[in-house]
Amino acid sequence: MKAIIVTNQSAGTAGMTLVEGPKPHAAINDVVVQVHASGFVPTELEWPSTWTDRRDQAHTPSIPGHELAGVVIALGYGTTGLSVGQRVFGLADWYRDGTLAEYIAMEARNLAPLPGDVDFTVGASLPISGLTAWQGLFQHGRLQAGQSVLAHGAAGAVGSMVTQLAREAGAYVIGTGRTADRQKALEFGANEFVDLENDALSDIGSIDLVFDVIGGDIQKRSAALIRAGGTLVTVVGPAEARPAGGLAVDFVVESDRAQLSEIVQRVRDGRLRTNIGKVSALDEAVATFIASERHTGKTVIRVRP
Repeated sequence: MKAIIVTNQSAGTAGMTLVEGPKPHAAINDVVVQVHASGFVPTELEWPSTWTDRRDQAHTPSIPGHELAGVVIALGYGTTGLSVGQRVFGLADWYRDGTLAEYIAMEARNLAPLPGDVDFTVGASLPISGLTAWQGLFQHGRLQAGQSVLAHGAAGAVGSMVTQLAREAGAYVIGTGRTADRQKALEFGANEFVDLENDALSDIGSIDLVFDVIGGDIQKRSAALIRAGGTLVTVVGPAEARPAGGLAVDFVVESDRAQLSEIVQRVRDGRLRTNIGKVSALDEAVATFIASERHTGKTVIRVRP
C-alpha cells in the first residue's frame, strides 16, 4: 500500500515521505479499513506518541494522521459491532500507525458508522475537531443553556465546532481570532467577535466557560474573566492559569462511538457545518501540508479518488 511516513522529528512536514509498504493485518478486536479520506493536524509531529510507543520505545518510521473515513475490509478475532463492507469514520489510536495510508488496522471501538449520505471527505474532517469540542464543552465544561462561552480560534477547525455546538446548546458565544477571522467566526454562529490583534479581552466582562486552544498569555488573560464557579477548558497541555473560584481542566480527546454518531447526525440534519480548509490527493499531501500551515480549516487528504 501507499503511505506517508515520518522519520525525523526536527524536519516537520518537510520530512514526510510517500512510500510503498505492507498492508496491515487485523489483530484481536481490530478491523482493517480501506481509507478513503484522512484528516491531519500539523501539531501531530510534535506529539510524543508520533515517535514512541506506549512503552516509550522509539517508533519510527511512523505513519501520521489519526482521523479517517473509509470502508471495513477485514475483521480481527473477537471484533463486534462492525461488518465487512461497512462505511465508517473515527479516531485512530495515538500510538499506532495512522491514517495517511491506503489501509489501517485499528480497534473497532474507535470507529462509528458513517451514513451513506455523508461524504468521506466530510467524515474524515469530524473526529478530532468534533470530539474535542463536544468533550470540552459537555463532559469537562458541563455547559448549560444560558451560559456564556469564550471560544478562542473560532474560525479554526476546533473553534468553529465549539461555536456551533455551544450555540445549539443555548449558550451566548464570543469568538476570538485574528482580524481576518471575524467574518468566518460570525458565519459559524458567534454572537460577538474579539480581534486578538486589536481588541481588549478585558472589555467583554465575565464569562462562564473559556475554551482555550492557544495557551500562554491569552489563556492567563482569559482565566481572569471567568466568574465564580466557571471553567477554563484547555487542549494545549496543563493549564498555566486557574480562574479564581473556578475550575481549570486540560484534556486529551478520546474516541467515543456514541459521540461520533451524535456529531455526524448534526451534520446530516444541517445543525453542524464542518470546516474544511484544503482537500488534496495522497500523492500531493506532503506539498499540501507544507503550503497549508496557515489555513484555518481542516486539511483533508482524499486517499482514494
